[in-house]
Amino acid sequence: MTIEELIVEGNKLVHKDTSKLILSTVLNMNYLELMLHLNDKVSADVVSKYQKILKNIKNGQPIQYALNNVNFYGRDFYVDDRVLIPRFETEELVYNTNNYINKYFSKKVKILDLGTGSGCIGLTLKSMNDNFDVTLSDLSPYALEVCDINRKNLNLDVTLIESDLFESINSKFDVIISNPPYIGINDKVDKLVIENEPAIALFADNNGLEFYDRILKDCENYLNSRYLIAFEIGALQKDDVLHLIKKYLNDVKVITKSDMSKRDRMIFIFKNIDIIE
Repeated sequence: MTIEELIVEGNKLVHKDTSKLILSTVLNMNYLELMLHLNDKVSADVVSKYQKILKNIKNGQPIQYALNNVNFYGRDFYVDDRVLIPRFETEELVYNTNNYINKYFSKKVKILDLGTGSGCIGLTLKSMNDNFDVTLSDLSPYALEVCDINRKNLNLDVTLIESDLFESINSKFDVIISNPPYIGINDKVDKLVIENEPAIALFADNNGLEFYDRILKDCENYLNSRYLIAFEIGALQKDDVLHLIKKYLNDVKVITKSDMSKRDRMIFIFKNIDIIE
Protein backbone atom coordinates (compact mmCIF):
# COMPACT_ATOMS: atom_id res chain seq x y z
CA MET A 1 0.00 0.00 0.00
CA THR A 2 1.04 3.59 -0.57
CA ILE A 3 1.11 6.38 1.99
CA GLU A 4 -1.88 7.99 0.30
CA GLU A 5 -3.88 4.76 0.44
CA LEU A 6 -3.13 4.38 4.13
CA ILE A 7 -4.27 7.95 4.82
CA VAL A 8 -7.53 7.32 2.95
CA GLU A 9 -8.04 4.15 4.99
CA GLY A 10 -7.34 6.00 8.21
CA ASN A 11 -9.75 8.82 7.37
CA LYS A 12 -12.58 6.30 7.47
CA LEU A 13 -11.92 5.57 11.13
CA VAL A 14 -10.55 8.78 12.66
CA HIS A 15 -10.31 12.48 11.86
CA LYS A 16 -8.14 13.18 8.83
CA ASP A 17 -5.63 15.15 10.90
CA THR A 18 -5.35 12.25 13.34
CA SER A 19 -4.71 9.71 10.58
CA LYS A 20 -1.89 11.85 9.19
CA LEU A 21 -0.41 12.38 12.64
CA ILE A 22 -0.41 8.63 13.29
CA LEU A 23 1.23 7.80 9.99
CA SER A 24 3.80 10.60 10.39
CA THR A 25 4.75 9.15 13.76
CA VAL A 26 4.92 5.56 12.51
CA LEU A 27 7.08 6.58 9.54
CA ASN A 28 9.11 9.12 11.54
CA MET A 29 8.27 11.84 9.03
CA ASN A 30 7.01 15.37 9.50
CA TYR A 31 3.79 16.46 7.82
CA LEU A 32 5.51 18.01 4.79
CA GLU A 33 7.59 14.90 4.16
CA LEU A 34 4.44 12.81 4.34
CA MET A 35 2.69 14.94 1.72
CA LEU A 36 5.73 14.81 -0.58
CA HIS A 37 5.83 11.00 -0.51
CA LEU A 38 2.17 10.09 -1.00
CA ASN A 39 2.98 7.62 -3.77
CA ASP A 40 5.69 5.80 -1.81
CA LYS A 41 4.90 2.21 -0.88
CA VAL A 42 5.30 1.13 2.74
CA SER A 43 6.19 -2.21 4.25
CA ALA A 44 3.70 -4.73 5.58
CA ASP A 45 5.02 -4.08 9.10
CA VAL A 46 4.18 -0.38 8.82
CA VAL A 47 0.71 -1.17 7.49
CA SER A 48 0.09 -3.57 10.37
CA LYS A 49 1.32 -1.11 13.01
CA TYR A 50 -0.70 1.75 11.54
CA GLN A 51 -3.88 -0.33 11.39
CA LYS A 52 -3.40 -1.51 14.98
CA ILE A 53 -3.03 2.06 16.24
CA LEU A 54 -6.11 3.16 14.29
CA LYS A 55 -8.10 0.30 15.79
CA ASN A 56 -6.99 1.13 19.31
CA ILE A 57 -7.95 4.79 18.94
CA LYS A 58 -11.28 3.86 17.36
CA ASN A 59 -11.90 1.62 20.40
CA GLY A 60 -11.37 4.51 22.79
CA GLN A 61 -7.67 4.47 23.61
CA PRO A 62 -6.12 7.97 23.90
CA ILE A 63 -3.93 8.75 20.93
CA GLN A 64 -0.92 9.35 23.20
CA TYR A 65 -1.12 5.78 24.52
CA ALA A 66 -1.76 4.37 21.06
CA LEU A 67 1.36 6.10 19.76
CA ASN A 68 3.31 5.63 23.02
CA ASN A 69 4.34 9.23 22.58
CA VAL A 70 3.51 12.73 23.75
CA ASN A 71 5.37 15.94 23.03
CA PHE A 72 6.03 17.83 26.23
CA TYR A 73 7.92 21.12 26.18
CA GLY A 74 9.37 20.24 22.76
CA ARG A 75 10.60 16.82 23.87
CA ASP A 76 9.22 13.40 23.01
CA PHE A 77 8.17 11.31 26.01
CA TYR A 78 7.19 7.67 25.99
CA VAL A 79 3.82 7.10 27.70
CA ASP A 80 1.49 4.17 28.26
CA ASP A 81 -1.30 3.32 30.68
CA ARG A 82 1.12 3.06 33.61
CA VAL A 83 1.33 6.86 33.77
CA LEU A 84 -0.78 9.98 33.43
CA ILE A 85 -0.71 11.67 30.04
CA PRO A 86 1.20 14.98 30.45
CA ARG A 87 -0.95 18.07 29.91
CA PHE A 88 -0.22 21.53 28.50
CA GLU A 89 -0.85 23.14 31.91
CA THR A 90 2.08 21.21 33.35
CA GLU A 91 4.34 22.75 30.73
CA GLU A 92 3.39 26.12 32.25
CA LEU A 93 4.36 24.83 35.70
CA VAL A 94 7.77 23.82 34.36
CA TYR A 95 8.23 27.12 32.54
CA ASN A 96 7.49 29.23 35.61
CA THR A 97 9.50 27.04 37.95
CA ASN A 98 12.55 27.18 35.71
CA ASN A 99 12.27 30.97 35.57
CA TYR A 100 12.12 31.21 39.36
CA ILE A 101 15.06 28.87 39.79
CA ASN A 102 17.18 30.88 37.37
CA LYS A 103 16.15 34.09 39.10
CA TYR A 104 16.69 33.11 42.72
CA PHE A 105 19.05 30.13 42.88
CA SER A 106 22.51 29.06 41.80
CA LYS A 107 22.96 26.63 38.95
CA LYS A 108 23.70 23.78 41.37
CA VAL A 109 20.15 23.74 42.71
CA LYS A 110 18.82 20.41 44.05
CA ILE A 111 15.32 19.56 42.81
CA LEU A 112 12.87 16.88 43.96
CA ASP A 113 10.03 15.96 41.58
CA LEU A 114 7.44 14.28 43.81
CA GLY A 115 5.05 11.89 42.07
CA THR A 116 6.98 12.09 38.84
CA GLY A 117 4.95 9.64 36.72
CA SER A 118 6.41 9.72 33.21
CA GLY A 119 9.17 12.01 34.46
CA CYS A 120 8.09 14.88 32.23
CA ILE A 121 8.57 17.56 34.90
CA GLY A 122 11.90 16.58 36.41
CA LEU A 123 13.44 15.35 33.17
CA THR A 124 12.45 18.51 31.34
CA LEU A 125 14.02 20.68 34.04
CA LYS A 126 17.20 18.60 33.89
CA SER A 127 17.32 18.87 30.11
CA MET A 128 16.96 22.65 30.41
CA ASN A 129 19.99 22.89 32.68
CA ASP A 130 22.37 19.98 33.13
CA ASN A 131 23.73 21.58 36.32
CA PHE A 132 20.43 20.89 38.07
CA ASP A 133 20.70 17.96 40.51
CA VAL A 134 17.33 16.25 39.96
CA THR A 135 15.68 13.44 41.91
CA LEU A 136 12.45 11.91 40.64
CA SER A 137 10.26 9.86 42.97
CA ASP A 138 7.02 7.96 42.69
CA LEU A 139 5.02 5.48 44.72
CA SER A 140 4.36 3.35 41.64
CA PRO A 141 7.19 1.08 40.45
CA TYR A 142 5.35 0.83 37.13
CA ALA A 143 5.43 4.59 36.66
CA LEU A 144 9.15 4.58 37.44
CA GLU A 145 9.67 1.99 34.70
CA VAL A 146 8.21 4.49 32.22
CA CYS A 147 10.23 7.31 33.77
CA ASP A 148 13.39 5.27 33.32
CA ILE A 149 12.58 4.71 29.64
CA ASN A 150 12.36 8.48 29.21
CA ARG A 151 15.52 9.05 31.24
CA LYS A 152 17.41 6.73 28.90
CA ASN A 153 15.83 8.15 25.75
CA LEU A 154 16.80 11.68 26.80
CA ASN A 155 20.21 10.52 28.10
CA LEU A 156 19.90 12.38 31.39
CA ASP A 157 21.76 11.83 34.64
CA VAL A 158 19.08 11.89 37.35
CA THR A 159 18.17 9.84 40.42
CA LEU A 160 15.00 7.71 40.52
CA ILE A 161 13.52 6.64 43.86
CA GLU A 162 10.47 4.52 44.64
CA SER A 163 8.86 6.35 47.54
CA ASP A 164 5.48 7.18 49.02
CA LEU A 165 6.11 10.94 49.05
CA PHE A 166 8.99 11.46 51.53
CA GLU A 167 9.09 7.92 52.95
CA SER A 168 12.34 6.92 51.20
CA ILE A 169 13.80 10.39 50.73
CA ASN A 170 16.98 10.98 52.71
CA SER A 171 18.27 14.27 51.31
CA LYS A 172 17.41 17.95 51.50
CA PHE A 173 16.49 20.02 48.47
CA ASP A 174 16.26 23.61 47.32
CA VAL A 175 13.17 22.98 45.21
CA ILE A 176 10.26 20.58 45.50
CA ILE A 177 7.96 20.45 42.49
CA SER A 178 4.84 18.32 42.24
CA ASN A 179 1.76 17.71 40.16
CA PRO A 180 0.11 15.28 42.57
CA PRO A 181 -3.24 13.53 42.18
CA TYR A 182 -5.84 16.21 42.93
CA ILE A 183 -9.20 14.98 41.67
CA GLY A 184 -11.70 14.28 44.43
CA ILE A 185 -13.07 10.75 44.67
CA ASN A 186 -16.58 11.94 43.80
CA ASP A 187 -15.61 14.52 41.18
CA LYS A 188 -16.84 14.12 37.62
CA VAL A 189 -14.12 13.01 35.22
CA ASP A 190 -14.11 12.71 31.44
CA LYS A 191 -14.92 9.14 30.38
CA LEU A 192 -11.82 8.84 28.18
CA VAL A 193 -9.62 9.77 31.15
CA ILE A 194 -11.21 7.55 33.79
CA GLU A 195 -11.32 4.50 31.50
CA ASN A 196 -7.68 4.75 30.45
CA GLU A 197 -5.43 6.67 32.82
CA PRO A 198 -4.22 5.19 36.14
CA ALA A 199 -6.50 6.04 39.06
CA ILE A 200 -3.49 6.26 41.38
CA ALA A 201 -2.30 9.30 39.39
CA LEU A 202 -5.71 10.98 39.29
CA PHE A 203 -7.62 10.68 42.55
CA ALA A 204 -6.99 11.86 46.10
CA ASP A 205 -8.98 11.78 49.32
CA ASN A 206 -10.11 14.88 51.23
CA ASN A 207 -11.73 16.44 48.15
CA GLY A 208 -8.50 16.06 46.21
CA LEU A 209 -6.34 17.75 48.87
CA GLU A 210 -4.75 14.67 50.47
CA PHE A 211 -1.32 14.99 48.86
CA TYR A 212 -1.00 18.76 49.29
CA ASP A 213 -1.74 18.23 52.99
CA ARG A 214 0.82 15.44 53.33
CA ILE A 215 3.51 17.27 51.39
CA LEU A 216 3.10 20.57 53.22
CA LYS A 217 2.98 18.89 56.61
CA ASP A 218 6.40 17.25 56.22
CA CYS A 219 8.18 19.18 53.47
CA GLU A 220 10.42 21.38 55.62
CA ASN A 221 12.19 18.26 56.91
CA TYR A 222 13.42 17.75 53.34
CA LEU A 223 14.10 21.34 52.31
CA ASN A 224 17.04 23.64 52.87
CA SER A 225 16.39 26.85 54.79
CA ARG A 226 16.00 28.77 51.54
CA TYR A 227 13.53 27.03 49.28
CA LEU A 228 10.87 26.98 46.59
CA ILE A 229 7.85 24.68 46.42
CA ALA A 230 5.99 24.55 43.10
CA PHE A 231 2.54 22.95 42.83
CA GLU A 232 0.10 22.32 40.04
CA ILE A 233 -3.41 22.46 41.50
CA GLY A 234 -6.98 21.87 40.41
CA ALA A 235 -8.76 24.92 39.02
CA LEU A 236 -10.97 25.31 42.12
CA GLN A 237 -8.42 24.40 44.78
CA LYS A 238 -6.47 27.64 45.26
CA ASP A 239 -8.14 28.77 48.48
CA ASP A 240 -7.97 25.30 50.04
CA VAL A 241 -4.27 24.90 49.26
CA LEU A 242 -3.54 28.41 50.53
CA HIS A 243 -5.26 27.43 53.78
CA LEU A 244 -3.00 24.37 54.08
CA ILE A 245 0.09 26.50 53.45
CA LYS A 246 -0.95 28.84 56.26
CA LYS A 247 -1.61 25.83 58.51
CA TYR A 248 1.80 24.22 58.08
CA LEU A 249 4.33 26.85 56.98
CA ASN A 250 5.51 30.04 58.64
CA ASP A 251 7.18 33.13 57.18
CA VAL A 252 6.72 32.13 53.56
CA LYS A 253 5.74 34.15 50.52
CA VAL A 254 3.19 32.73 48.12
CA ILE A 255 2.52 33.47 44.46
CA THR A 256 -0.44 32.01 42.60
CA LYS A 257 -0.54 31.95 38.83
CA SER A 258 -3.24 31.30 36.28
CA ASP A 259 -2.76 29.18 33.20
CA MET A 260 -3.36 30.42 29.66
CA SER A 261 -7.07 29.67 30.10
CA LYS A 262 -7.16 32.11 33.06
CA ARG A 263 -7.71 29.34 35.61
CA ASP A 264 -5.85 29.25 38.93
CA ARG A 265 -3.54 26.29 38.34
CA MET A 266 -0.16 27.00 39.99
CA ILE A 267 1.06 27.90 43.45
CA PHE A 268 4.66 28.85 44.28
CA ILE A 269 5.90 29.01 47.88
CA PHE A 270 9.15 30.81 48.74
CA LYS A 271 11.09 30.91 52.00
CA ASN A 272 14.00 33.23 52.79
CA ILE A 273 13.88 34.62 49.25
CA ASP A 274 13.30 38.29 48.39
CA ILE A 275 10.67 38.07 45.69
CA ILE A 276 10.77 40.53 42.79
CA GLU A 277 7.85 40.19 40.38
